[in-house]
Amino acid sequence: VAEGAKSAGASRIIGVDIDSKKFDDYDKPIQQVLVDLTDGGVDYSFECIGNVSVMRAALECCHKGWGTSVIIGVAASGQEISTRPFQLVTGRVWKGTAFGGFKSRSQVPWLVDKYMKKEIKIDEYITHNLTLGDINKAFDLMHEGGCLRCVLKMNE
Repeated sequence: VAEGAKSAGASRIIGVDIDSKKFDDYDKPIQQVLVDLTDGGVDYSFECIGNVSVMRAALECCHKGWGTSVIIGVAASGQEISTRPFQLVTGRVWKGTAFGGFKSRSQVPWLVDKYMKKEIKIDEYITHNLTLGDINKAFDLMHEGGCLRCVLKMNE
């Protein structure tokens, strides 16, 4: 999302992490902190982890009248998202996407080409390289918030 926002010309990108070890403690809900920080709300928000509470916060931090929140993360089976209807009737938009809207057959080669030309960053987001035998360690790192992206190698 950060790379996409950058390539789309975003003037400001704010990342929010739900891991309490990685952020300042606020006395307000994060959506209110973001509304205050941005003088009314963000133009676009993206939820990437599949957490329904974060999906709601992402919508509610959007600017009234034109803010758009995009759900990318896949929630667990049976989970439901909710918000007050006021959030939508005041002009916010809530939408979802699969695979960022890319068509896998025709557009993935274009993405690979951009990566190979170093026009988009991917390697910088890999925090761990492990072997397939260490897959449980990779899951532990992910669940404890100690890993952004892990590449598992088949043999080593």
